[in-house]
Amino acid sequence: MARDDSGQTKQRRKQKSDDRVVNGPQKTGNMSKDTKKRLDTKTRQMDESFHADLWFILALDNWIFDFGRPIAAMFVPLEWTPLDKPSIGDYFHMAYNILTPFCLLKLLERSKQRVSSTLTYVSVIVLVMGASIHLVGDSVNHRLIHLGYKNHLSVRDNPIMQEIRPKELLKSFELLYRYDEEIGHLMWYIPFFLCLFLYYIGCFSSGTRRSGISFSWVSLVLTSGTYYWYLATEGQIFPLFLLTYVCMLVTYAVQRGRGLTSDPNGLFLVWTFTLTVTLTGLWSVWLWNDPVLRQKYPGLLYVPEPWAYYTLHLAS
Repeated sequence: MARDDSGQTKQRRKQKSDDRVVNGPQKTGNMSKDTKKRLDTKTRQMDESFHADLWFILALDNWIFDFGRPIAAMFVPLEWTPLDKPSIGDYFHMAYNILTPFCLLKLLERSKQRVSSTLTYVSVIVLVMGASIHLVGDSVNHRLIHLGYKNHLSVRDNPIMQEIRPKELLKSFELLYRYDEEIGHLMWYIPFFLCLFLYYIGCFSSGTRRSGISFSWVSLVLTSGTYYWYLATEGQIFPLFLLTYVCMLVTYAVQRGRGLTSDPNGLFLVWTFTLTVTLTGLWSVWLWNDPVLRQKYPGLLYVPEPWAYYTLHLAS
């Protein structure tokens, strides 16, 4: 009897051990599935949330290092940065050339739709190259302002340029202006808006979404929309900006037709661009009959530069 009891006890222990071996991995597998599900849910919530951190950094970067750049270059005493040295505005531009590509890369990283790495790298490289070309041309332009150069006049019509000898040297300044205001701007802003548009395409998904509209969302729409008004007018890129805006509206209509909804980041871009287009229209209507600016900016798409208005009407 004792031997039988001992054998039965060993058999029970072996059975329990086998049950642990069989059931153990099953419980672990269930836990890993639950953990994975929670992580997927958390990741999805992060993707659909408003990226206030990146939009805030980009807004600060734009206002301080782009909008504030010519102000710093003009009003910081020349004794601090002589004409043969980089100005404070040049250092602002260098900071902009670093922070802006960083923000765009981080935005594209957070996009729900995978963007071609080749397209991303090429866009950012061209952007940095165009902004660097603009840095040099804009630096010389703001140095010339200290010598009497007038932004509301063309290069050839400026009084200080008419006194240049030999006369052929004037063509070098016109080439510098073309690199600054045309080549530099196109190489800078085409990839910039392309990156924003590629990010915008990835802002749509199926199902209902939280509005995500908060005080920070509204504040960043107002500050960013106002800055882009300055960018579109001072950079003379309103046609490019308008084209990007139209592409966004078409994308929004198509995606809504497919039953997809935009997250707060997509709505942020649409409302920001809407505010910019509205402000630019009001700006053009206000200065529509200005004879001097009309001469410098001919054509139906009349968008004067704010700094040209400043040197013409306010600087004196």
